Amino acid sequence: MSDIIQLLPDSVANQIAAGEVVQRPASAVKELVENAIDAGADKIQLILKDAGKSLIQVIDNGCGMSLTDARMCFERHATSKIRKAEDLFAIRTMGFRGEAMASIAAIAQVELKTRRFEDELGTLIEIEGSQVIKQEACSCNAGTSICIKNLFYNIPARRNFLKGNPVEMRHIIDEFQRVALANPQIFFTMHHDGQEVYHLPAASLKQRIIHLLGNQYNQRLVPVEEDTSIINLRGYVGKPEFARKTRGEQFFFVNNRFIKDAYLNHAVMTAFEELLPEESYPLYVLFIDIDPSKIDINVHPTKTEIKYQDEKSIYAIIRSAVKRSLGRYNITPTIDFDQENSIEHLITAKPFEEIVAPSITFNPDFNPFAPEKTARPDPAFRNYGDYQKSAIPQNWDTLYQISQRDTAQQQQMDIDRQKVEINEEQISKSSERQLFQIHNRFILSQIKSGFMLVNQQAAHERVLYERFLQQLENHSGVSQQTLFPQSITFNAADFELLRELLPDVRALGFDVREFGKNTVVVEGIPAELHNANEHALLEHLLEGFKNNQAVLKLDKRDNLARSLARNAALKAGTRLSLEEMNILIDQLFACQMPNISLSGKPIIITFTLTELLEKFEK
Repeated sequence: MSDIIQLLPDSVANQIAAGEVVQRPASAVKELVENAIDAGADKIQLILKDAGKSLIQVIDNGCGMSLTDARMCFERHATSKIRKAEDLFAIRTMGFRGEAMASIAAIAQVELKTRRFEDELGTLIEIEGSQVIKQEACSCNAGTSICIKNLFYNIPARRNFLKGNPVEMRHIIDEFQRVALANPQIFFTMHHDGQEVYHLPAASLKQRIIHLLGNQYNQRLVPVEEDTSIINLRGYVGKPEFARKTRGEQFFFVNNRFIKDAYLNHAVMTAFEELLPEESYPLYVLFIDIDPSKIDINVHPTKTEIKYQDEKSIYAIIRSAVKRSLGRYNITPTIDFDQENSIEHLITAKPFEEIVAPSITFNPDFNPFAPEKTARPDPAFRNYGDYQKSAIPQNWDTLYQISQRDTAQQQQMDIDRQKVEINEEQISKSSERQLFQIHNRFILSQIKSGFMLVNQQAAHERVLYERFLQQLENHSGVSQQTLFPQSITFNAADFELLRELLPDVRALGFDVREFGKNTVVVEGIPAELHNANEHALLEHLLEGFKNNQAVLKLDKRDNLARSLARNAALKAGTRLSLEEMNILIDQLFACQMPNISLSGKPIIITFTLTELLEKFEK
């Protein structure tokens, strides 16, 4: 029997490695930009076409490569970052495994132009599927320009698994933001399909955060800084009132390398205890500087996981540092009563000679027991009757009355007035119904067998959810035009998400169009939501969509309908009129699933007369 174990060809081995290293265009962007940083570049350009599927080009002004290095960089396990095993415990560079370039060259068409500053001519290399097609001298700028064309062109199955351009673009933006945050001293630009997405000049860390996430973050950041013998910690956390429903704006960097660490994230969340609304996540951009010999980053090919020698101490330092910063900037209540009650800082001392004693005049003949005299009329009035009429405003008794019309406007709900037939076995007709609202949260209604309690918020969410789903299927959403169009600017990631969802968002009744870089103009919103704030509505819609996508993995339309319903539904604590309660009950029982809320919990709980009698007989 012949031998059956064979050594795989390099091209096949590289394609296998590429499955771990290059999972999508964003993975290739990360590897190329990190290589540019390791080359000492202070200016990096990223150019994309079709969300990186057709073209990824990274141009830097780093040290460049010689002819030999340019050819060698595409060999597997070829790297300039380490020489021996001990170097793994002193890594300060972004890359070190020597797999990225070989993996990329195995699954794409690659063109490399590079030149060192001291050389007159550079080197051009073209590779397809690990095979060198062309190698020659060329004229080019100092530094390196690398183009990756037609990613996964020779692995159709992997290419077919890529998502649409908006989704892949969001992943690229995530990777780009992480690298840009970690290196605020570097000038970055990013272009997609001929349009500039980012233009980030070299700046401080705070300025880089604002450039990436938006100008509104200027007032939301609280600095954090702590130096210890174990780690040095610096960065910013967001104020609790600006926490969001998704974790997207949370960044940990260890020695300038982005990492994902649930344990350290828990340390930050613990520092925010009792300061955050339920299911909210604060912004943080935190940098940990630690001795490389005390960590191991060779855990996963993506290099986003790290092992620490002393995790508990790092946890405690991060928690206490964040908590101290929140207290220092008066985010948390202070217990320094002297500081709170002192008014000395409001008093300006004067010289003694400038102090004048106050003069007080009084009537020595004043008798507090004498009957009070009627105020004398102003001489400007002809008679006292005119004075009385002018002193008392006309219609004074109406000043403290609230008109019924205003009250109705405040209590009005966006519930469709359509009436439906209700099964009399479940609940009586509207005209015969006795409804009561309990604590502005529940609706109590008598039924033949006893009574039922309805969670009003969950009920309205169910009604809106099924209505929005139907509108998405039929493109039947009705738009209420706004009086003045409003322009709204999002960060790049949210803007790409909105572009992806735009057809369905319009089907719900939003009248939205793109208006320049990361900006849209809202000219109308769904008629059911005519009193809503356009900016808050769209922002919460995107936040809810991202949160559902991360947790529930829902279909896009189902996710969108669910997110909008939860944000648009009336909230617990809203007072309802009898008519509004009747309409809500009618609409709830017209739903396909009136008993189950969007979170899978019951909307209606019934109590029978037998159960009530048993309570009194105990």
